[in-house]
Amino acid sequence: MNDEQLPDATLVSIEAQIHLIRGLRVVLSSDLAKFYGVSTKRLNEQINRNKGRFPRDFLFQLTVQEVVLLRSQSATIEKGRGQHAKYLPYAFTEHGAVMAANVLNSQVAIDASILIVRAFIRMREVIHEHGDLKKRLQEIESRLAKGFSEHEQELREIRFLISQLEQPIQGHKRRIGF
Repeated sequence: MNDEQLPDATLVSIEAQIHLIRGLRVVLSSDLAKFYGVSTKRLNEQINRNKGRFPRDFLFQLTVQEVVLLRSQSATIEKGRGQHAKYLPYAFTEHGAVMAANVLNSQVAIDASILIVRAFIRMREVIHEHGDLKKRLQEIESRLAKGFSEHEQELREIRFLISQLEQPIQGHKRRIGF
């Protein structure tokens, strides 16, 4: 698969399946199996046969609480499907996804792993850009706060004068006649 055949929609669909769990960006085993064109059962079989290739920073199994939390955050889960799973799903980091493609050893898995790595890279770039924007916003806010504190006395005087102008002038009324 070459770069000209990579539609942005494919990367976006992969990015939508990347979750933040335990502070790591991961893809769930069911989603990874779809990308690689195999069943989740087949993927899990290969993972279990090759446990030595998947250290804890490549792959971990979700807890019941994490599955419940993911399910509550994701409104796309079909009713009746996956509600009573027999096994807790695996979560693959970027490196674990690539290793899973190597274990499956099919051209579809290799092509899909390239897309998945690109999706992870693109997400890192977006996060980095947002970090720069956040830093710039904080700098602007601090400069504004500093500017307001320098002119606080003048602003108080202006507010006082405006409040004086808003009050009606009470003058002496002349009585008509003697």
